[in-house]
Amino acid sequence: MTLEEIHGQQPMPAGHDWMQGAGTALHELLVSAQRRGCLTAGVYESAKLMNVDPDNVAFCVLAADQEDEGDIALQIHFTLIQAFCCENDIDIVRVTDVAKLAAIVGPSEDSGEPRDLHCILITNPNEEGWKDPALEKLNLFCEESRNVNDWVPTVTLPE
Repeated sequence: MTLEEIHGQQPMPAGHDWMQGAGTALHELLVSAQRRGCLTAGVYESAKLMNVDPDNVAFCVLAADQEDEGDIALQIHFTLIQAFCCENDIDIVRVTDVAKLAAIVGPSEDSGEPRDLHCILITNPNEEGWKDPALEKLNLFCEESRNVNDWVPTVTLPE
């Protein structure tokens, strides 16, 4: 008998399809949220939003390239954001390719400048009935990941 069977948990589905599905769902969610104006990008902007209105945050994405792994200040911010998300039941994933993320999200609409994509928050829109299927898929993916003690799963964005 496995630990998952003892606690009534199912092991996370193995294979590339499950991870690829999460990557596709994240891509769809980012596009949809940006269209609806429900996307906040940047470590400091995200921290301000979480401090002011944590109940409005639906999902969090942390992104870091290989060279960002040595940035101690960024890693401290990530740790604090992860702790905040865990305390407030906000699902969170990591992305290891900031360039792919930038291709999806693009530059700032206001200035056209590249923006800080190390942290992206998806907020609930003012519309009550908005239920994004991609968000539901990602929430299920995060729940399954937690069942196997992967509290901040890494998602690979599609090409």
